[in-house]
Amino acid sequence: MSLLTLLTEGGGMHAWAIATAAVVAAGASLVGSFLVVRRMSLLGDAISHAVLPGIVLAVLAGGRPGGPLVLAGAVAAALVTVWLTRVLRTAGGIAEDAGTGVAFTTLFALGVVIVSAAASRIDLDPACVLHGVLELVPFDTVPIAGVEVPRAFLTAAAVFVVLVAAAIATWPLQVFTAFDAEAAAVAGVPATAVTTGLLVATALATVAGFEAVGAILVVALLVVPAASAELVTRRLCWMVPVAILFGVAAAVVGYLAAWRWNTSAAGMIAVVLGAGYGAAVVLAPEDGLLARLRSRGGFRWRVVCEDRLATRWRQEERLREPSAERAGAGGRGSLPADATPPPGLGDRVADLWLLATGRLERPAGAGLRLSARGRDEAATVVRSHRLWEAWLGRHADVPLDHLHPPAEWIEHHLGADVRRRIEAEVAPEGSDPHGRTIPPES
Repeated sequence: MSLLTLLTEGGGMHAWAIATAAVVAAGASLVGSFLVVRRMSLLGDAISHAVLPGIVLAVLAGGRPGGPLVLAGAVAAALVTVWLTRVLRTAGGIAEDAGTGVAFTTLFALGVVIVSAAASRIDLDPACVLHGVLELVPFDTVPIAGVEVPRAFLTAAAVFVVLVAAAIATWPLQVFTAFDAEAAAVAGVPATAVTTGLLVATALATVAGFEAVGAILVVALLVVPAASAELVTRRLCWMVPVAILFGVAAAVVGYLAAWRWNTSAAGMIAVVLGAGYGAAVVLAPEDGLLARLRSRGGFRWRVVCEDRLATRWRQEERLREPSAERAGAGGRGSLPADATPPPGLGDRVADLWLLATGRLERPAGAGLRLSARGRDEAATVVRSHRLWEAWLGRHADVPLDHLHPPAEWIEHHLGADVRRRIEAEVAPEGSDPHGRTIPPES
């Protein structure tokens, strides 16, 4: 069956199911972005489970799943969860995460017990509470302008519109509170009200998707898209739309994969979310595994190249100043002039790279030597090395023959401003503790 046939068969029931999952994912991802930034993901998890007794009691009172009474019941249960967590922390003296765990597991279990006890009087299945009934969403519809629209889609779409409007209206307050709640409170921002509003929004997003996708997927949608977006972007204003896009894409791909392999749609969407987070962990441009490996590899390669440049600069220095004392102290730190270790394979590869990039040159009939550009870079490395030795020689009780190793490491990190400050403080005479000349700043 082609994708087009799948989306159009049965009056577009698969298309409506996908659209419902996408809207639920968008709302949960929006709220989840603020939860993740504020490190409140566990509380979001708690609310997504703890709203169950509120939903069940509202249904027993005559409310319809997705209706106003059920939404009110879920919000009330969410606020009870937050209150109970704080009571356990203040009066019970237990940690906040432990209190959250106690509160949401107790309330969720209470909801399951009520569902089981009142199974004959309410249209709620304990199994569907966990994984939802996304595939059956298109069969509960209401007519809108002559079109049968799933009730769950309308509820999720209305909640998403409300959440977007609330996020836009409170954006500065949310951002300020998210990154520094204490400073926000000092500045007069109603941080408690902002947090309460975020928890109410979490409850709304949870209830909007509870009937369709169940508790398991609601938790995944609250946390995983936002956590993935946090890896690939640095700004909250970009993190929110990226999280929404990620959640919607996972909903579409997960549903299609579930149809292809004839399995649970909600479960497959959660699996796709997890796979996407794994991909973000590996491929994120700055914090991803590949980016870190590339950064470390690039730094190590830079060290090798700079060491080769510095070695050649010192060799030229010894030729310019052939004094026996300077030759003995001017090797690679503490090595004598005739004890410079022979280049290894990595050094030879670095020489070829430096030659290709113009930092080494090979005049006709001669060997490799520093070009003007390479000599400037090499002098900077040697300058950093000798300045740090001068600083250690004055401020640390370190023997002269132990100054080289720490200076060899730090020489690759010092910037021009730091070098000037060190020189002004400890080396105005222009030499290091060994009496070697410190090259001037290029």
